[in-house]
Amino acid sequence: MTISVEIRERLGDFQLDAKFASSGRLTALFGPSGSGKSSVINFIAGLIKASDGKAAVDGRVLFDSDKGINVPRHKRRIGYVFQEARLFPHLSVRQNLAYGRWFAPAEDRSMGSKGVIDLLGLGQILDRMPNLLSGGEKQRVAIGRALLSSPKLLLMDEPLASLDQARKSEILPYIERLRDETKVPIIYVSHSVAEVARLATDIVVMSNGLVIASGRTGEILQRSDLMPVEEQGEAGSVLEMAVVSFDEKYGITLLRSAVGEIRVPGRLSAIGKTIKLRVRARDVLVASQRPRGLSAQNLLEGKISEINRHGPLVDVKIDCAGTAIMSRITYQSSASLKLGVGMAVFAIVKTASIDAGSNEGARFHHAKMSGNRPFTD
Repeated sequence: MTISVEIRERLGDFQLDAKFASSGRLTALFGPSGSGKSSVINFIAGLIKASDGKAAVDGRVLFDSDKGINVPRHKRRIGYVFQEARLFPHLSVRQNLAYGRWFAPAEDRSMGSKGVIDLLGLGQILDRMPNLLSGGEKQRVAIGRALLSSPKLLLMDEPLASLDQARKSEILPYIERLRDETKVPIIYVSHSVAEVARLATDIVVMSNGLVIASGRTGEILQRSDLMPVEEQGEAGSVLEMAVVSFDEKYGITLLRSAVGEIRVPGRLSAIGKTIKLRVRARDVLVASQRPRGLSAQNLLEGKISEINRHGPLVDVKIDCAGTAIMSRITYQSSASLKLGVGMAVFAIVKTASIDAGSNEGARFHHAKMSGNRPFTD
């Protein structure tokens, strides 16, 4: 399913001029606060009207200024999850969910109540009132209510922004299930590299009202120049690796793919499962010869495919069996090693630098139940 958006509109002193198309399961609109992300999804939802623009979902035109098409917001078949859950305080969880279902014509209902309840783990809280729910539970109910309207597209505007880290860890596996187990495409607004690396299949990067880049998540996150200044240290590589074993004595999970082997703290998932792993460029060292006597155990062989200098720093892209590993080192280090494109090197990743998170037990539980792919960042 392809989502195409083109919008040009002045909003006060802010000029929005954004254009992109995506067929990803979860497309992240990524960029700093004030870049226009929320305005774009409000345009798609019909909450704001552009004087010049187009929007279509799977070929169905929602808005076209040239042709005079503007489908009313209640007929666009779009689910919207806001930063705050916005549940009806006088209705129970069960009644809030039923309200969402009321918006879907009987002949167009693509998801049943039981399926949504099971998907989001709501079975034990159906009779509770919103004031008795945690922040994560409220957001799961809000997502369920949106799903039960049988949307053709789900918009999520920084749904984790108001949650603390524990509640974020609670809800992230459910968003992964939503991405992997339903046929509803998602546009997800965020300014967090960790969130989009874990969740997004595709990323649209925005800055000052413009789309400055778009593409697959792994490609976009390799480019530190696309990150906000405060997030440039978070750029790196996203790897898909199989869980090989877990060392009970040392509490280390061994992962393997064509790129090589990587050891990560904590138990991440069941043996044989495939997980996504984010390795930050700033956590990768480069060696021109095989090192000896190091505490770092993750050693990946490859060849330099690209070098980009940013003042005193250098981004080095290393091709490891067809997978790009990014390293950010000083220009001085690059010069002393005489690094160059085509040179054989070793990428070194400290095991301790890959954070397995503080709620690994819960994440492992969800992985076993759903077959989902947990993520470390």
